[in-house]
Amino acid sequence: MDLPASAVDEAARRLLGWRITANGVTARLTEVEAYSGLGEDPASHAHRGPTGRNTVMFGPAGRLYVYQIYGMHFCANVVCGEAGKAAAVLLRAGEVVDGIETARARRPAARRDTDLAAGPAKLMQVLALTRAANDTPLFGAGPAVLAPPDAPVGPISAGPRVGVTSAHDVPWRFWITGDPTVSGYRRHTPRARSGRS
Repeated sequence: MDLPASAVDEAARRLLGWRITANGVTARLTEVEAYSGLGEDPASHAHRGPTGRNTVMFGPAGRLYVYQIYGMHFCANVVCGEAGKAAAVLLRAGEVVDGIETARARRPAARRDTDLAAGPAKLMQVLALTRAANDTPLFGAGPAVLAPPDAPVGPISAGPRVGVTSAHDVPWRFWITGDPTVSGYRRHTPRARSGRS
């Protein structure tokens, strides 16, 4: 997608319906979130500039940005925009369209097939991708490959992003309206601090 970093929200919308394939499983993207590193999105990992962790977000486009949360789960983003200007789209959820038995084996706790990749960490589990996939190409020889949709997606909904500690209400989460594989929305609630009063 040839869009500038300033249009990361549009890039996110356009990613819906694309297919990502890795390690014997293909998932059709049904939910994504946009993050801008141009200084106006405090929820972005790149908000304060490049670090050892987020350098890949600054381009080139078409690479995978993978990070770990809670010390055990991985999340994946598609880097967008022109080199030097950070922008990325978090892959939040998908529908497993190939390799269903492999996906079930990787996510035995899922009660239904629609739950297999209904969340960013779940999607990474069914694709068997880890931090080792960080800064690898999505078009070509990387461990994960992105392919455009076979047909246009239906209506798209937009709403606030999930679990961010700032910029709560920026409507940069996009999903295919009514798709059963979309994750549940939970607004971030700060953890209570313990200590003496």
